[in-house]
Amino acid sequence: MDERERYEQGLTVRRAVHGDTHVNRALQNRNEFNAPFQDLLTRYAWGEIWTRPGLPRHTRSLLTLALLVALNRGEELRLHIRSAFNNGVTREEIREVLLQCAIYCGVPAANSAFHSAEAVFAEMDAAGAKK
Repeated sequence: MDERERYEQGLTVRRAVHGDTHVNRALQNRNEFNAPFQDLLTRYAWGEIWTRPGLPRHTRSLLTLALLVALNRGEELRLHIRSAFNNGVTREEIREVLLQCAIYCGVPAANSAFHSAEAVFAEMDAAGAKK
């Protein structure tokens, strides 16, 4: 597969996970400075890793949530909490991941993640998203 094919495959998965609205906004905000990063992200995170057959997207979403908690990346965590539902992840599974993180990442990290998850759930509920 060449880099263009990897990019297209990555864009397809990125849209499936994050949704067209998010991806369109990211791509519309491309500029001379961040375009190489958007290209890298689409080709490698989405086109190389998320397309691999070894793990289903559901599992990749759960892993991503745990890693973002461990790294204390709140904004990215909120994005991936929303997107996890596109991969069949449930609120109960998110809760279990965050509980697991409390043990392995620390209670303060999990506490922050629980607050983030609750805020995302409230936004989704207010918007009428049944997840």
